Amino acid sequence: MAFIRKRRQEQQQLYSKERFSLLLLNLEEYYFEQHTANYIFNKDGRERRKIRGSLKICSKSVIFEPDEISHPIIKIPLRDCIKIEAPEDSDTNDFYEGAIPGQISILSNQAFLTKEQNVIAPFKMERGKTEYLFQLDVAGKVDDVLHTLHQLYRASHLDKLGDQAAMITAILQSRLARTPFDKNRFQNVSETLHMECKAEMVTPLVTNPGLVCITDANLYFQPLNGYPKPVVQVMLHSVRRIYKRRHGLLPLGLEVFCTEDNLCSDIYLKFYNTQDRDNAYFFVATYLENHVAEHTAESYMLQWQRGHISNYQYLLHLNNLADRSCNDLSQYPVFPWIIADYSSSELDLTKPETFRDLSKPVGALNKERLDRLLIRYREMPEPKFMYGSHYSSPGYVLFYLVRVAPEYMLCLQNGKFDHPDRMFNSIAETWKNCLDGATDFKELIPEFYENDSSFLLNSLKLDLGKTQGGKIVDNVELPPWASDADDFLQKSQDALESQYVSEHLHEWIDLVFGYKQKGNEAIAAQNVFHPLTYEGGVDLNSIMDPNERVALLTQILEFGQTPKQLFTIPHPRRIIPKFKSLPRASSHDFSMPESPGEESFEDLTEESITLAWNHMTRLKINGQHKIHRGAITGIAVPYSSSQSSIFTTSQDSTLKMFSAESKMLQRSISFSNMALSSCLILPGDTTVVCSSWDNNIYFYSIAFARRQDTLMGHDDAVSKICWHNDRLYSASWDSTVKVWQCIPADLLGTKKRFELLAELEHDVSVNTINLNAAYTLLASGTKEGSISIWDVTTASILHQLPCHSGTVSDAAFSPDSRHLLSTGEDGYFKVTDVQTGMIISSMRSEEPQRCFKWDGNTVLSGSQSGELLVWDIVGGKIVERIAGHTGAVTCMWMNERCSSIITGGEDRQIMFWKQQY
Repeated sequence: MAFIRKRRQEQQQLYSKERFSLLLLNLEEYYFEQHTANYIFNKDGRERRKIRGSLKICSKSVIFEPDEISHPIIKIPLRDCIKIEAPEDSDTNDFYEGAIPGQISILSNQAFLTKEQNVIAPFKMERGKTEYLFQLDVAGKVDDVLHTLHQLYRASHLDKLGDQAAMITAILQSRLARTPFDKNRFQNVSETLHMECKAEMVTPLVTNPGLVCITDANLYFQPLNGYPKPVVQVMLHSVRRIYKRRHGLLPLGLEVFCTEDNLCSDIYLKFYNTQDRDNAYFFVATYLENHVAEHTAESYMLQWQRGHISNYQYLLHLNNLADRSCNDLSQYPVFPWIIADYSSSELDLTKPETFRDLSKPVGALNKERLDRLLIRYREMPEPKFMYGSHYSSPGYVLFYLVRVAPEYMLCLQNGKFDHPDRMFNSIAETWKNCLDGATDFKELIPEFYENDSSFLLNSLKLDLGKTQGGKIVDNVELPPWASDADDFLQKSQDALESQYVSEHLHEWIDLVFGYKQKGNEAIAAQNVFHPLTYEGGVDLNSIMDPNERVALLTQILEFGQTPKQLFTIPHPRRIIPKFKSLPRASSHDFSMPESPGEESFEDLTEESITLAWNHMTRLKINGQHKIHRGAITGIAVPYSSSQSSIFTTSQDSTLKMFSAESKMLQRSISFSNMALSSCLILPGDTTVVCSSWDNNIYFYSIAFARRQDTLMGHDDAVSKICWHNDRLYSASWDSTVKVWQCIPADLLGTKKRFELLAELEHDVSVNTINLNAAYTLLASGTKEGSISIWDVTTASILHQLPCHSGTVSDAAFSPDSRHLLSTGEDGYFKVTDVQTGMIISSMRSEEPQRCFKWDGNTVLSGSQSGELLVWDIVGGKIVERIAGHTGAVTCMWMNERCSSIITGGEDRQIMFWKQQY
């Protein structure tokens, strides 16, 4: 993570002479400029001595950094200054005689000393009236430096914080306006400038003002003060992700990543207005490779559900999308406490009691404490809240990270570490306090589930004090089941990825990122925090009083912020495989008994199916035949592998029987003069069923070569039919789906009788239907783009979703029935979670996809242009384009093992496809 990576960089520069960092500044303080200078002081009141270094002018302090690390850095707060002047201009010179040009005298009541011998430790304080004398190398700069210091001195002595902030901001903006971007810093003289504006580079606890410049090749940031280097450069072609951020509750942030999975960004910028931020986003995003496939929370959810990313990776992605950033401690990534057992000698991840209850916030884990909090909550006037502190704040983040980020803690706490008894001393004690403490409800940070254990060790040998019991604060005390810090992290990772957590993590996501974050659901879940912690809890732009505004912003940033809400309905569960392989339901229902010691039929089928989908990109045409005079609408193949007949329907109103063996047309049957819309073969391979635009459903006997039955079932065209276990499901443009029970014909050959079991009402015409593998769910897609999911056992609707902006062309359940994939005229593929009805992935193609087959991960689709496309639906990208028909692919058949495919198109052809292994 950011702190540990930064710590390593600092350790590589351990013997660097520069000890200054922006963390020596106060919160909301700016570093303006530096000058090489000498610090002149009287040693023992007699000998004048010069110490070489640099004088740094900041918005609230003056800092002198000696070149020699044996001397401490001196920080003089401007609010404690009595007088700032050039000694040669003074009428009286009490301190030195014979002042020379280039000197600046600062008389102050207080100063702070730090980094002596380059050791990180609490600041030492120098109290009492003291004069500090500095001599600039360039004497001619004294007047300019004095002018700046006097301005900042006046700002620091204003009574109200809002007035101070306003004056400092005015000084800063004036300096930025007078400092043009140095175009000589461009990597190439031929670069085209797109935009230039003022901004600040954000790092934890501090921001650095400067200028942003975006060309056709690079993003540049030029710090006003030249620190840490004159220009920071990010090459646009290396950018992989870019996010708009909420910074200080305002939409002003922009974070740029040059890596796919790292949560540490390459640069985080805060702009002074939203328009500049949005313009910068546009210019950078324009050059982003695959920017169209930018991941959403829903697409990551699909990857997580199907096991393509871990629990840890999913939580990182959700934090990122919810505005959590390593560069913003008020919105640092938040992770859950997982383990509840910190006393056993062995950690048993098979026992539920080992784990924390993920359905409850930390504050609700202890019933006795919760009861006390609820009594207070009921008696509280509006606006009410249950918890007086948050689960994530800058103080909590640094509580965990003080051993690797001590300077951040010193910055946050005005040069002091926390009291030894309140520090992060023990994992078990910290967990106990989160359970029992009256005001402690904090969660964890990502470092607890990573591979770098340095935050648990006092490798820097920091003097963190002694507890009241006399114990020296050193390494964090680990639970008995951890042999060392690395072992603790490994077992924490194992716990996070365990089956129990995988089954329950969605409950914690509901609390932190989801529908239980706000409103009545949050109240019911005992998950209510102070109103100021929520996005939209306060509109800073509406607060005119600058003092109130500054005070409110400071309170919000220090208190902590709730993540941006990502989900407004219950989060789906993860799909947890229970067996070695999940049997895939075939197009007909039978199984073979397992013999001891032999692989089961289902295992062999599953293996062949997996192999077939892994080679789906290697489809080759194995034959093509034009057998109709209109677009093909349906393909059906007998169940028996010994039969080579292919049945097809078409808009030319005919059902045709084609021999794949002889490549000859064998039969052509017409039931009416209107188009046929789909066909299927009943188990037993004796009957073909066809649906027609003339409102009827026709049954054709293969053996007797004649129409056997006609079902006049609808008031408009029948668009699609399905069959299972003597039940016929028919969809129609009359806005219904009907479920029919078929009473088979007797031995004398009388006609089948059909009894209407259920009528599933829709508001508009139904264009397609599909049954899940267990035949318990039915999905219907309409001409207006909505998808309905029905429980066919009760004929009740589970979900009705506005998925597409045009007609739904095709819809199908995944083999495990957890997801529904649909496509429509709008060109989108949508993945819906069947349990919750949440649309969890959305991908757009350049053109509509008319039909498809999928295995839950990979999709083979037929496009409007005639191509077959292979999609990685979880990764959100097309992996192969295969040339096929000369018109739209309108229907598709796939055998049980997914190795043979037949497609039909508007070009009136059927095409046979084989995989090349």
